[in-house]
Amino acid sequence: MPQRLDVQTRKAATVNQDWIKQDLPPAGLWRRLIAMVYDGFLLAAIWFVTAGIWVLVYPHTGLPAEDINGVTRATPAMLHGVLFPLLVLEWWAFYAWFWLHGGQTLGMRAWKLMSRDYRRQPMKLWQTLVRFAGALVSWATFGGGWLLVLLTPNQSLHDRLSATETVVVPKAG
Repeated sequence: MPQRLDVQTRKAATVNQDWIKQDLPPAGLWRRLIAMVYDGFLLAAIWFVTAGIWVLVYPHTGLPAEDINGVTRATPAMLHGVLFPLLVLEWWAFYAWFWLHGGQTLGMRAWKLMSRDYRRQPMKLWQTLVRFAGALVSWATFGGGWLLVLLTPNQSLHDRLSATETVVVPKAG
């Protein structure tokens, strides 16, 4: 059984490598947004687990805490200074891992999208960081970075900043 899984994994990796080299159509705005919603559900689950671990472990760490109605909790400074950056790091790591391993998050796979270097190569680590930072700017401008997809040749702000592109991959089969 392990050999069969190994063969299937190699086959999937080969297909992704073939897609990376192909001339594929750019992804439109709606498809990108729907894939982002799918990924948001996965990311929320990861954050719930992290926050749950934080709530269980924090009172036993000896770090600054406050007692509210008999419940010990982290001080706001610890929440903003430790937990929030940890969640942002997880957010980036989630996308970086998927983009570095095939160019597709689970939401992107469901909607047949792939992100790659504009030279049709797999993304590099620095590109995932720049792409993530560009996406944060897009969020901060209430979606302004994604609206560029409608004005420029199907490139969002984070595509342009990171020298990447998001394309539609063909259906398997």
